[in-house]
Amino acid sequence: MIRNFWPFCVLATVFAWAQANSEHPAAPASTISPDTPVITIKGLCSQPGVSAASGPDSACTTVVTRAQFERLVTVLKAEKDPQSRQQLSTAYPQILVLAHEAEARGLDKQPGVQERLNFARLQILSRELVGQIREEAAHVPDKDIEDYYRQNPGQFEQVSLERIIIPIRAQPKPDAQGATGNLDETAMTKLAESLRARAAAGEDFTKLQKQAYEAAGLSGNTEPNPHMDKLRRRGLPLAHASVFDMKPGEVSPVISDATGHYIYKLESKEAESLEAVKSEISNTLHRQRFEKMVHQVEEPFKADVNHAYFGAEVKAPDD
Repeated sequence: MIRNFWPFCVLATVFAWAQANSEHPAAPASTISPDTPVITIKGLCSQPGVSAASGPDSACTTVVTRAQFERLVTVLKAEKDPQSRQQLSTAYPQILVLAHEAEARGLDKQPGVQERLNFARLQILSRELVGQIREEAAHVPDKDIEDYYRQNPGQFEQVSLERIIIPIRAQPKPDAQGATGNLDETAMTKLAESLRARAAAGEDFTKLQKQAYEAAGLSGNTEPNPHMDKLRRRGLPLAHASVFDMKPGEVSPVISDATGHYIYKLESKEAESLEAVKSEISNTLHRQRFEKMVHQVEEPFKADVNHAYFGAEVKAPDD
């Protein structure tokens, strides 16, 4: 007799456990033969997909063999360690008993339950299709990877830079009477242009950065470090990306935005090797191929939604 179980907790636990452990390595295979029963439920008549034991006294006995249990583990994409097997061996009989009783009460014939069962079927089928498409998209030919690398050289450029940051405004300084003066943005802009000229003349960026902070009323106990090593184009704000087009040794104009004034010096530029970025490109192409294949499935169909009923269309946020 099965006692002390909470139906909804059992169901939630099994499926949450199965998904949470879907990528863990399997334990060694059992020495028990595939057709040996590993779960026996006395008093429960055979359920679809579960074998019934033979003999006059076993008409209402359900057994689950090792092969059947391991197929369930595979379908759930569950972990195969002993502790997880024991958890499922407890939960699965409870689910079978509950489902059997639900069918005995005719719950599966109720319209609301049938609707949920049908919707669950659609969800499972759609997830399986998406998983299959994802696996197909993962087979990215080496030639496609090489072509992508060759056609997008800018994505794999790495630069080493020095950068000076000049705040938009200086920190307020109290006057002799204790009043706070206005922040002078114009003075900071002029300072940025002056520092840029000195940087272009070859002055040390660490020294210039320190002077910029001091002029802005910012002080610290550590020496500023303007060096930025092995940076990709995407590692800078879009408005600053023009520094990647400079030549080694060149100093940028002052680049200003809402966060401050910036001066860059390009120290070196190099391209990452194909071998170093091959996995990254493969992942990018995998994602692109997956999105394209899903679009090809969806594209022939068009859903018209009655906005008079559902309300105005809600647009997805920009990425």
